[in-house]
Amino acid sequence: MKIGVSSYSFSQYISAGKMDYFDTVSKAFEMGFDGIEFSGLPAEGQEARLEMAQKLREHMAKVGIEIAAYLTSGNFVRDTKEELDAEIARLKNEADVAATLGVTLMRHDILYTIPKYRTYDSLLPEIAPAIREVTEYAQSVGVRTMFENHGRILQDTDRVEKLIDAVGHPNFGFLVDIGNFMCADLDNVACVSRLGNLAFHGHLKDFCCLDYYTNYSLKDTFKTRAQNNLLGCAVGEGDARSAQCMSVLKSQGYDGYLSLEYEGPEDCIEGIRKGLEFYRNWEAKNV
Repeated sequence: MKIGVSSYSFSQYISAGKMDYFDTVSKAFEMGFDGIEFSGLPAEGQEARLEMAQKLREHMAKVGIEIAAYLTSGNFVRDTKEELDAEIARLKNEADVAATLGVTLMRHDILYTIPKYRTYDSLLPEIAPAIREVTEYAQSVGVRTMFENHGRILQDTDRVEKLIDAVGHPNFGFLVDIGNFMCADLDNVACVSRLGNLAFHGHLKDFCCLDYYTNYSLKDTFKTRAQNNLLGCAVGEGDARSAQCMSVLKSQGYDGYLSLEYEGPEDCIEGIRKGLEFYRNWEAKNV
């Protein structure tokens, strides 16, 4: 496996104006990461985004670091056909951005809520053809698409498997986020064990889990599906059992990237550094 870092991990510094996307490339290389992934691009309009993507590609080549993946939003649950068509077109444009960056993997989200009085299974026949259309276009420009166990809906193993089966295209797969299963109060080791064979890409992330009855007002926490509380932390300092999850993936033959995502309250550079150190220590013991 290779270790990367997401531009999202540097959000504290980017938001404060201390760093831009080009700085994240240089910093990732300086810290010793094998690659970097980008979570969206901060440019308005497709022409500007393609121009920025080309400049980032050139900067990465100059620095000497790989690009692991490109991440964008996505929502296929729409009120009208016109809205869905617009989302499909937008994601095709995003595939062009990914191709310009020189990356072969693009994650897009699937949905953020299940409409009231609907079930997840009932949505699959409506959204699967649209997802398939996006991945077919992406394949034509050399990009594989994937979705992540992101948010509180697409976490359960059966839901992940059903979506992949419904789309039914070899260019469409799964991004396994080790920590995100905790957002739905699931046993993340068990989930990784079941879904690791579907992974195109991976995220390394950790949380401290605080149950509903304690520390519920603690700053910087957010709610799980069952209204427990999660606090972002450096990888290896929380409850995600990251070392075990990585060992599970390795045992299943996964040899792609794990991109480190840090979203805790401490200084992001320090949080990222700790996570990388944890990974390197695990790697040294699991050659």
